[in-house]
Amino acid sequence: MDGYTVVSMDEAAAFGDLFITVTGNKSVVAGKHFDKMKDGAIVCNSGHFNVEIDIPALESRSTGHEVVRHETCEYRLRDGRSIFLLGEGRLINLAAAEGHPAAVMDMSFANQALAAEYLAKHHDELKSQVYPIPEAIDNNIAALKLKSMGIAIDELTAEQKKYLESWQEGT
Repeated sequence: MDGYTVVSMDEAAAFGDLFITVTGNKSVVAGKHFDKMKDGAIVCNSGHFNVEIDIPALESRSTGHEVVRHETCEYRLRDGRSIFLLGEGRLINLAAAEGHPAAVMDMSFANQALAAEYLAKHHDELKSQVYPIPEAIDNNIAALKLKSMGIAIDELTAEQKKYLESWQEGT
C-alpha cells in the first residue's frame, strides 16, 4: 500500500542491504540466505531472543569474525564477502541501545499489575488456562496513557461498535 516491494526472504537476500527480523520465529534468516547476501550486508534482530538469525549457520560459513565496532561483528565468509551481525543477534533495542523506552514499559507493567489484580479478585471464577487480558483493562490503560499525553480521541458510538462486531453490513 505504501509502494514497498514485498518478496520472500529467499528473494530479498540477494538484493537487500539491511535485514531486521521482527517475527518472533526461529531461523528467519537462515544459512541459505547468507549464501545469497551481498558483501557488506547487515543483519540484526528485534523480534525474539537470538534465534531469528541462524548464527550457527553464519559461523559455519565463516573463516572467522571480529568485533569491528561496538555491537558490530564482521563475519568473513569463505568466498571473501563480509556480513555484519549487530548486537550478537539479540534484541537490538536491548543489546545495542537503551532498551524499551519508559513510555512503552509503563503500559506493559500496568497491564501486568492490573491482570494480577484481576486474577486475585476473580480466581474463583476462572478455570486453569491461559486468558487474554480483559478488554476493559486494556482499554482503561490505553485511555489513561492517552490522557497522560494530553491526547483525546473520539469514543465509538453504539452503532459503530455494533458495525465492528458484525459482518452484516458493508462489502
